[in-house]
Amino acid sequence: MARRRRGREINGILLLDKPLGLSSNQALQRVKHLFNAAKAGHTGSLDPEASGLLPLCFGHATRVSGLLLDADKTYRVIGRLGLRTETGDMEGAVIEERPVPTLTAATLEPYLAQFRGLVAQVPPMYSALKVDGKRLYELARAGEVVERKPRDIHFYRIELLKFDGRDFELLVHSSKGAYIRTLVEDIGAEIGCGAVVTRLRRTGLGPWLFESDGADPAVDASGARMWTLDALKEIVEGGEESAIDRVILPTDSALSGYPTVRLDSESAFHIRHGHPVFVGNAPQTGLFRLYGPDDLFLGMGEVLDDGRVAPRRLFAAL
Repeated sequence: MARRRRGREINGILLLDKPLGLSSNQALQRVKHLFNAAKAGHTGSLDPEASGLLPLCFGHATRVSGLLLDADKTYRVIGRLGLRTETGDMEGAVIEERPVPTLTAATLEPYLAQFRGLVAQVPPMYSALKVDGKRLYELARAGEVVERKPRDIHFYRIELLKFDGRDFELLVHSSKGAYIRTLVEDIGAEIGCGAVVTRLRRTGLGPWLFESDGADPAVDASGARMWTLDALKEIVEGGEESAIDRVILPTDSALSGYPTVRLDSESAFHIRHGHPVFVGNAPQTGLFRLYGPDDLFLGMGEVLDDGRVAPRRLFAAL
């Protein structure tokens, strides 16, 4: 029996432009197969009906996936007034059609304003959350409706980009855990005519923000690029492994929002072996990035009660 080829060791982050029609895991598996990568994971699932930014973590970068899951997200969404469906988008069966009141951008604005800031949002039945070990969407497909606890969500920005009297486009910047379909449905409920999502695209996550919707290639202010599957296939078919490496961002690019602490050679040695050290001018609370000599990224650290800096996630090899 032929021996299975061992996956290639890749470390870092790829910003994938997930296409419509694929689940986040399906998209991940395609890229992992393309790159013959040994280890990979994704951060912040997107529904099959949504497109846009899906960071894929390879190798030791999978250790930052939890931090990216907790990061803020930015979306562009198009909603349509006058409809309610089972799923909150155009994929589900229509539950109700209602007349849309006469609205302008100015008269729509007060409805949007109600959702800016901290709100209690009830997760939709068609979601991947689990209740008693079962996904909510599995229960919904079986015709069951269960009670869901509201969750505190912060909508930092809800900006109206376009409105034609029925279809409206929003730019939404939110904390983790927000359901944009639910936001659109709730806006429609407040207006009194219902609303559904017709298009949803994620344009930002954590430190990355792609403000030009639909640009090809999509590049953010830091120069990071969001890659389509087709573009990645072309790179792989070119046959150069170094070309694959060029699309991978360093792990610490995901952590640019955290403070930086630089260590001398002796302190870096102890940190890399898991031993806390005293470091001057370290932040007193929260996580921060640790760098050794020559700007080598070591990992994340945190200050203990006695003032020493302790490693929390290490990435550099001993």
